[in-house]
Amino acid sequence: MVAALPTIEQQIRIAFESLTRAERQLAQHIARNYPVAALGSITALAKAAEVSTPTVVRLVQKLGFKGYTDFQASIRLEVEERLVSPLTKHDRWAEGVPDTHILNRFADAVVGNLQATLGQIDHADFDAIAGLLADKDRKVFAMGGRITHTMADYFVTHMRVIRPGVALISAMSNAWPPALIDMSPGDVLLAFDIRRYENNVLQLVEIASDQGAEVVLVTDQWVSPAAARARYRLSAHIEVPSAWDSTVAIQILVETLLAAVQTLTWEDTQARMKRLEELYAKSRFFRRLR
Repeated sequence: MVAALPTIEQQIRIAFESLTRAERQLAQHIARNYPVAALGSITALAKAAEVSTPTVVRLVQKLGFKGYTDFQASIRLEVEERLVSPLTKHDRWAEGVPDTHILNRFADAVVGNLQATLGQIDHADFDAIAGLLADKDRKVFAMGGRITHTMADYFVTHMRVIRPGVALISAMSNAWPPALIDMSPGDVLLAFDIRRYENNVLQLVEIASDQGAEVVLVTDQWVSPAAARARYRLSAHIEVPSAWDSTVAIQILVETLLAAVQTLTWEDTQARMKRLEELYAKSRFFRRLR
């Protein structure tokens, strides 16, 4: 099993504590505007970050690159990875396939994704996200894209058992106004967006952010453009030997968040669940064993 290589952004985060003040300022600018900030000239990047061009050179060398040209080349490869189509992914995985069963190849990739994902999650950020979602004074909204909308739906289905004030926002933009009219400053939007990043997710994130919502983004290792508006971000590794990306690591993050929120709100959640079970019994929703 081949370990996933860290992205440029991840490398910056790892090296951050060893950087000088000016290098940190530059690193923060790149992270906030990743990857667009580093696709222009070295002079343009230095000017935008309000640092000198030698600072840019020093930073990229500390990250292990010979110079700014090599640094940019790596970023452009990452951008290509972001935009790769399912057909291209299939062809790439089909080349030089090892002589093992697809079950083994796929499972190895998923395990590697989980290890890489969990290895880069900041526990303090994760706990802060759980705290936001558990705060009964904040309404919680969730939405996703064409594939990830199912993750948002799954999250909302369980969160509605744990606490009130949770809503799923449709991916259809004509459904946004009725949902957004109830979104107040301080409320939470949990947004899901993985490659190929969708404009409707970015648009809704921008609108919610402008309304004062706290945006939590669940994305992939290449990072959705919506990250620029997110207070917190969880990045999952998603690549597997298939034309489609895997959502297993995302599912782990969602279920762990649900468990964390449940723990934080257990006294209220327990009473809520007991009442829900009574309603299920009255409606005979579930089959009873004889």
